[in-house]
Amino acid sequence: MKAVVFDMDGLMFNTERVFVDAWNYAGEKIGIGKAGFMIMRSLGLNNDMVRKVWHDEFGDDYDHDALDRYTEEYLEDYYAKNGVPVKKGLYNLLEYLSGRGYKMAVASSTKTADVMKRLESTGVDKYFSAVIGGDKVKKSKPEPDIYLTACAAIGAEPSETYALEDSRNGLLAAHNAGLKPIMVPDLWQSDAEFDKILYAKLNDLDEAKELFEKIEDSK
Repeated sequence: MKAVVFDMDGLMFNTERVFVDAWNYAGEKIGIGKAGFMIMRSLGLNNDMVRKVWHDEFGDDYDHDALDRYTEEYLEDYYAKNGVPVKKGLYNLLEYLSGRGYKMAVASSTKTADVMKRLESTGVDKYFSAVIGGDKVKKSKPEPDIYLTACAAIGAEPSETYALEDSRNGLLAAHNAGLKPIMVPDLWQSDAEFDKILYAKLNDLDEAKELFEKIEDSK
């Protein structure tokens, strides 16, 4: 069995930095000031957990529904003008894995409908047999649910499946589910102690392609 499960934000697309700007914009709109710093506390979490993190920071002194509206307003305008920023090496990696018969899925904490928008707008939806958004599981990363669900959806054993991730919560989720976690860092940087749970740590998706070439050559 050959299978890979991909995270989305920060891994396939350079969208976490867009969220920083979106939350700066939305925070000022609702009167709490620039709030882009909250991205580091929210990486890999689904919407329910993000709400909890924000409530822990701001209490009842802000309107989360208004925050969501202004965030979406910023994102829609940004993507309409600029498109979704694709990470270097993504297309080559997907084409390589597809050509060698790997089954692929997406396991993103973002809502499934929004994940599909990003995949379709960049033309990579065709590579994935299953797309599992954060709204399809009860427990958020770092719990293993989303990765177990993704593996089940493509008929893959977790122990034989690679997970490509950038965030601490995402990598822990993959590890907790029994997959082989491969880290491609974005905003968050791991340390030597955390790296012990990783199958590999790479600089970018071009290096991920090189890794899979080595895996294939060793068979």
